[in-house]
Amino acid sequence: MKRGLLGKIKTFFAPRSLRFQLLSRSLFILAALLLLIGSLQYILMKDFLYRSQSETMISQLRSIPKNLLNTNTRSPEWRDEAASNSDLPSPDKGNRGPIFFLTGTSLAYISEDGTFTDLTEEYGVPSPRLSGAQYTEVIENTRYKDHSNYQVVQDTAGNEQLIVIIKTGGPENRHELIQMGTLTAPIREIALRQLRTFLILSLLALAGGLMLYLPVLRRSLNPLNQMIKTVEAINAGNLNHRFPDTQRQLEIDRLANSFNGMLERLELSFDAEREAKEQMRRFIADASHELRTPLTSIHGFLEVLLRGAVDRPEQLYAALNSMHGESKRMKKLVEDLLMLAKLDRAPELQLTETRLDLLITEMEPSLQILAGERNLQLNISPCSPGMYDSDKIKQVILNLFHNAVQHTDPIDGAITLTLSSHQDRTKLTIKDNGQGISKEHLPHVFERFYRSDSSRTRKHGGAGLGLSITHSIVEAHGGSISVYSEVGEGTTFQVVLPILK
Repeated sequence: MKRGLLGKIKTFFAPRSLRFQLLSRSLFILAALLLLIGSLQYILMKDFLYRSQSETMISQLRSIPKNLLNTNTRSPEWRDEAASNSDLPSPDKGNRGPIFFLTGTSLAYISEDGTFTDLTEEYGVPSPRLSGAQYTEVIENTRYKDHSNYQVVQDTAGNEQLIVIIKTGGPENRHELIQMGTLTAPIREIALRQLRTFLILSLLALAGGLMLYLPVLRRSLNPLNQMIKTVEAINAGNLNHRFPDTQRQLEIDRLANSFNGMLERLELSFDAEREAKEQMRRFIADASHELRTPLTSIHGFLEVLLRGAVDRPEQLYAALNSMHGESKRMKKLVEDLLMLAKLDRAPELQLTETRLDLLITEMEPSLQILAGERNLQLNISPCSPGMYDSDKIKQVILNLFHNAVQHTDPIDGAITLTLSSHQDRTKLTIKDNGQGISKEHLPHVFERFYRSDSSRTRKHGGAGLGLSITHSIVEAHGGSISVYSEVGEGTTFQVVLPILK
């Protein structure tokens, strides 16, 4: 039980498994998207925090009294007050720092002549100093009035600071600058904390998605499992299985329809192959039988001759006549077999423009001789010419006519040959008043070596190949042949051939 469960798990998570590939690729894409979203969130969050902090710092700078920033800017009244108040920094003692400071904040003053005064260096947070060109740019450029402008630089201690710079001074003097900075580490820590929170939530979402996705994926791939089971149950002898094509999955349904079509074609091919093998088996058996019979007769007559029939002219003559007849029959059989082999392989027809009415008129004397005392009626209508092999068409007519002669009474028999045109086709009909063919034999009359009455056919020397040859010749000309018969009323063969347009 455990081995079976482990086997299923290994199969499910095998690297070549479709389930594993779909699952891993989906999770990889989802993880990549979440990572991208987290990175963008971190960047946007950090920028938002930087902008918020810069606006706060600018507001703080604008709230600082200008006379507290530098001794050179303080008024004479402030100096007198400072001299009398020991709590205030004395200008005579060189105290140029402000009377306040914020933890982690730097403050600097840049005078009109470019003098840089770090007002918080003594309090542990040195102010980063920009180049003179950068300060000049700030003075000449009004874009720094926008609260969203800030810079991130490093101070002399190697700490990264976020700084803002604004202009100060009176209306007549706007060339003095105040610079405030704050350490970026706390701000980045806030952004990183948000990023960690997002990553944890993303991992939880991936785990939850994995738990929900597995049963959905298993259900989605269930039609493929059913198809696999069906394929395993199919073999050359059992092609009647079909895939369900109503799984409500477009791709699976299209695949099922394609497989069903392939199975139908394979089933037809295997049926045709089995039928061909069965026909070949019957063909070989019948051909062997047909060839064995005359050979047996010839062998028997030769033994009679060897026993002394040579000295008795009457027996010699009878034996030679019988041997001659059997050899002719065997020769005819071999010729018919060769003819069928050629027609099966690639019919070679000598096509010429031929009118069937003239062709039958030319054959009328031969047909009269074959009919003997039977009543022969020819109904020949003028018809358009077609591209035919004259010799092969004559063979078709003779085979059908000879078949009618064989199955009608020599005295009371009646044979009617009719030729007529119908649009782009010519129809040839040969009808007799013989005993007819029963319904169970009609579907097989054009099969090789098939005889509905074997004793009668043997009596007339037929091997059951004439109608097969006729059928092959007609189809080689692009036509069709059919048979209609009622027992006791006779048989009608109808040949339809194309004509020139």
